[in-house]
This record gives sequence, C-alpha cells and structure tokens, in this order.
Amino acid sequence: MTEPATTVALLHPGSMGAAFGAQLRARGVTVLWCPEGRSDATRNRAERAGLEPAPFSRLLDRSDVILSLCPPAAAEELAARVAAHGFAGRAYVEANAISPGRVKRIAALLPHVETVDAAVVGSPPVGGKHPTLYLSGEHGRTSEVERLFAGTDVRTHVLGTEVGAASALKLSYSSYQKASRVLAALAYGAAQAHGVGDELLSIAAKRTGSYLTETDYIPKTAARAWRWGPELADAAELLGEAGLPDELMLAAVSTLDRWDTARDATLTVEEALALLQGDPGHG
Repeated sequence: MTEPATTVALLHPGSMGAAFGAQLRARGVTVLWCPEGRSDATRNRAERAGLEPAPFSRLLDRSDVILSLCPPAAAEELAARVAAHGFAGRAYVEANAISPGRVKRIAALLPHVETVDAAVVGSPPVGGKHPTLYLSGEHGRTSEVERLFAGTDVRTHVLGTEVGAASALKLSYSSYQKASRVLAALAYGAAQAHGVGDELLSIAAKRTGSYLTETDYIPKTAARAWRWGPELADAAELLGEAGLPDELMLAAVSTLDRWDTARDATLTVEEALALLQGDPGHG
C-alpha cells in the first residue's frame, strides 16, 4: 500500500486518465480532479473511477503529485495555469503525447517543480490490459511515480534522468503507429475509388498484422483525429530536430484536419472516407 499522505491531482480524466486514476484508487491513493468546465461524459468517468472533485486551486493545494493526461494541444496551457497558482516543491508528471521541446518548455514554466517526463504506450488499463508508463527525470521523482503504480496494471519503465527522453520515445512510436493508420485509410480509399478495394485487402492479408486489413479502424481514426493531429504535429517537430524530413507527419496532420467534424463520432467506413474526400453531406 502506498503512503496514505500521497494525493494525486489528475488533469483531466479522459478515457486514459480515468483508467489510470481508477488504478491508483484501487491502491488507496486519493485522486482529485477538477469538474470546472468539464463535460457530463468526463464527470461520469470520474465518478465511476472513484475520483474526488475539487476546485482547481484547492486541488493544487492538497496534492503531492500532478498527473497531466489531457489532449496534447492543451498541455502547455494547463501547465501555465498550474504555474500561475504555484506548485513549488512537488512533482508534475507530464504524461501527454508532446514533443521533447514542449516538455522542456513546460519544465521551464515550473522552475520550482520537479517535472517528470512521462509517456503512455498501450491501451487504458482496463479489462486486463497493461500499458507501460515510460518515465524520465530526476531519480527521486521517477521513483516516486514508480511506487505510486506498483502492483497496478500500469507498468513503469524509467529511461533515465533526461527530461524529454520519454516523450521522444512516445512520438517515435506514434509517428509510425498513427501515421500508418492514416496511410492505410488513404490507400484503402484510393483503391475503393477505383473499384479494387477487395484486391488491395487480398494483397495486404498476405502480410500478418497489416493495418490495411483493419478497415473497421478507419472510422475510429476519424473520431480520434482531433487528438491525433496535435500529437503528429509534435512528431513532425521531433523529426525536424533530428534533421529528418517532416513532410509525412505534416501531411498526416493535414489529412486528419479533414476529419475535424468527426470528433468522437460513430461513423461507417464510407462516411469516414467521404469526409476525406470533402463531401459535406457526411459528418
């Protein structure tokens, strides 16, 4: 059992964050969240996970650790809000899918806080799934996070002390995983437009695990485009910093922008492809 005094602020409980919060609650950790401006869906997730609501300022005053799991585009704004209130001497776990450069900017916003660079790889820890939480930063703080999740379905792996290492690993993986999903949708859409979709799938099926055989994932990609776009934009920054071409990532971001109206929607494959084609009658 973790120390009773440990209190975690979870900002904000989406599907991943709420699942992480539930894992901590199962260990007896107090997990706070701020309901201000959040949707009914978020409130329901937080309630099911056993999280305790608190006003933002009270949440920061009571917490020993902040776990930031929010849409990537909001990461710096959220950190700036924490900085404006003050969180000195405690730990800020930046677990969003953002570039190493943005993590370092966030650390600079919080000069009196130990920023732990963190990255989640895998699905939310529900139904027997075991995501890995990669960590990099000051040894004492990464050890603290390891202790928090010890015995849960969240596996931890420390990469070292360099802030930015965990984010670099996450985006290196995401740049393939998520861009491949985008490319699969484009390839299938092109084949369908020429009446050879089935033939394309037949070719792809000869290779095990090809995303091209998973056409049912295209609508899921469309529904998540609003989150994936900012993440791949940061992946483009990562590639540029490494002296590598970033055009593929930027093109993927542009493609994802076509699915802007599909946020969290339930679509058919045909409807998702129609949005890519710019058909205003779908979406």
